[in-house]
Parts: sequence; structure tokens; C-alpha cells
Amino acid sequence: MIFTLIPYTFFNPNTLIPSLPFNLKYLRVMLNGKKIIIGITGGIAAYKTISLIRLFIKNGAEVKVVTSQNALQLVTKVTLESISKNKVYSELFSSENDYTTEHIALTDWGDIFIVAPATANIIGKFANGIADDAISTSLLAFDKKVYLAPAMNCKMWNHFSVQKSCNYLIKNNIAIIEPAAGFLACGYEGKGRMAEPEEIFDFVVNDYFSKSHALKNVNVLITAGPTFESIDPVRFIGNHSSGLMGYCLAEAFAKKGANVTLISGPTHLKAQHSKIKTIDVVSADEMNEACIKAFPKNDIAIMSAAVADYKPATISPEKIKKGKSENISLQLTATPDILLNLSKIKKKNQILAGFALETNNEVANAQEKLKKKKLDFIVLNSLKDKGAGFKTATNKISIIDSEGIVHFNLKSKKEAAEDIVTKILSIRKAIKTK
Repeated sequence: MIFTLIPYTFFNPNTLIPSLPFNLKYLRVMLNGKKIIIGITGGIAAYKTISLIRLFIKNGAEVKVVTSQNALQLVTKVTLESISKNKVYSELFSSENDYTTEHIALTDWGDIFIVAPATANIIGKFANGIADDAISTSLLAFDKKVYLAPAMNCKMWNHFSVQKSCNYLIKNNIAIIEPAAGFLACGYEGKGRMAEPEEIFDFVVNDYFSKSHALKNVNVLITAGPTFESIDPVRFIGNHSSGLMGYCLAEAFAKKGANVTLISGPTHLKAQHSKIKTIDVVSADEMNEACIKAFPKNDIAIMSAAVADYKPATISPEKIKKGKSENISLQLTATPDILLNLSKIKKKNQILAGFALETNNEVANAQEKLKKKKLDFIVLNSLKDKGAGFKTATNKISIIDSEGIVHFNLKSKKEAAEDIVTKILSIRKAIKTK
């Protein structure tokens, strides 16, 4: 069993925690070389975090610690440096720091960030974008997965401001590992005790590291960007696609362990993940040829590129000069239908999906494309939706398959890519159970 963090809810350590679905040898392979930042704030449970650090190190991970000043009243820097085998970052400006921008260097280094214990103070700062010490500044500079393990008095935990901050963070993909109920250091009995180190470790491994291997050894083909169809050596027919959606998809699949082939039209974007191989093309013909060549070797293909539907019937070898006439006729011919061509060579258990960008009769047009091209699903965008489509960092998608349609709210293209990956995972699971 693998935990999945459900949006708008907390992970509750009072429920039964299953044993990890990995043997110890595989666990060490999975964690080997992973870089963990552990943040410690001024909660009495800070002494427990030493055990959490040891668990990650024992299983092959590297750990660096960042603390608030109050945390060092509860655990010593010497202890933390001895256990982690790395210097502790506790001051924004210190002669002991390797860099004047230590919070940036540290967050570039880490794969995930765990704050345990997370006090009401750091939760409030994080939710409101306040950065006034080493740990709060590091959190705001960190753009990967963050886990918070709160610890505080039960009245503080139940306070509306803390709950509001936690819910806001969850909506922004921050994992909150809910505190347990019991006797607290302050003498009260109630919910507020930090989850045990073993529980935090199990949850992080199940949630993050197992998910990061969900598509290990799976080959994925993705197209991105526009195509440019030459009129002459200077001019072309194109569109406004930036390629961002396709590149976000490529990164999302690579983070799940997939080997990604990204066939990209002209764009300023560059793939970052080492598991992404980029093939640059310009025209629809080039993209079609590259896709037909690559598709048989892939398990999944998602065609998100904005391919031109038409191209000039002939390309002038020389720049077309402005003549006496103000008008010019340009004869166009259809470009290859890449999705249709791939559907004709699709093998059993291969997954093929496409995108549909529409301006009218959106759902009907997308459903017709789904059926005609025998796709597993299609992702619909409407240019009528504010914040969706070309040249935006956000998207509002609907996923349509033979079972129906699921609408998603406006969100970042990175988050929309995660929704599409989740759809792929559900299809693969269904295939395996047949």
C-alpha cells in the first residue's frame, strides 16, 4: 500500500501505517545519494528530529540541517553537525556560511525539504511569504516538495489562523503530516504532538520516493511547441504556442522515472531533467517524421504540440519582395495529421493521447477528435477560458475519454501536467488489472 496525499486533507499518523513496500536493499538503492534538507524550529519535539536525520542517513541519503535560532535552545549545533556530517545553517549572515546567499545554495542542493517540528510560527510565515531568518528564507527559496510535521499546544493547533495557514499550504501542494493526540509537554492533553520520526520517514518515502519511481523504465514520447511552415527564407506560418505545457509534461514524467523523448518545435525553452532527450524540429513534416520513427519504441505518447494545420504549397527559394500589387495569394496545403498517423501504427497497451485547442463547440469537437483518432484520452483547452491557452503560465484543462469528461480548475501548467500524469497512471493500472 502506498499513501497518496489527498488535496485539502491532512495525513493522520494515528491511522495504521503499513510497512514500507520495499525491502531494505531496495530502500537503500532508492534513497542512495538523495539530498534531504531537514528544518528544525523551536518546538520541544526538536530532540526527536535527531532520529529522523539518522533514519535518512542510515538508508543512504545525504542530509543538511537548517534551523531557527530557537531550535538551537533545544538541540545543539554540535549534535546536529555530528549526526548529519554537514554544517548547520542557522543564521542568514554568518562568517561560518559557505556563501552569502546560503539559502539559495542550500535549496538548489536539496531534493526535498522536511520541517520537523514545524511550529505555528514557521507555518504562519511560510503561508504568508515572510522570510526573516535562515529557515523561513530557505523555505521560500525552495521550489520542490515540502513536508511539514507540526508540533504545538493543542489550542494553538486548533486556532483558526493555524488551520487557515495549513489549508492554504495544502492547496499549494505542501504536505502536512498531522500531529498526533496525547499528553503534551505543556501539560495539556490533546492534538499537537509531532508524528514520530519513523512515521515521518515512512510517509515521506512512500509519498515522494516511491512516486518518483512510478514510471521507472517506461518510455514516453511528448511533442511540444509550435511548428513553423516556411513561405520563403524569411517568413513562415506559425502560431503563438510557447511550448510550456509540453515541457512541463516532459519534466513531470521524468520526475516519475520515465525516459522521455521530447520532440519540440521552435521555442526558447530548454528541458532540465537528465532523463529527457530533446529532438528539435521546425516544420510539421519534420515533427511527423520524428514521431513515426520514435513512437514504436515508446509505451506512452502525448501529442501536446500546436502543429500547423496548413503549409504553403510551394516555398519560394528567394525572399518574396513587395511588388506593385498590395495583395498576394498564398496557396496552402494540409500538413500531416500526426495523431492519426500514430493511431494507425499504435500497438496494444500503448497509450496515445492528444490535445485539442478549441474556440467554439469545444467539447463536441474534442470528442469527435478522440473518436476519429482512436485516442485513449484527449486534453481540451478553450481559448475562451481566461488564463488558458498560449503564452500563459496557467492552463484550464478538461480530460475527455470514452467514459466521460473531467473538468479541472485554472492552475499552473506544471500542476496541469501532474493531473495528466495521474490520468496516465490510472490507465496503466487499469491495463495491468485486465
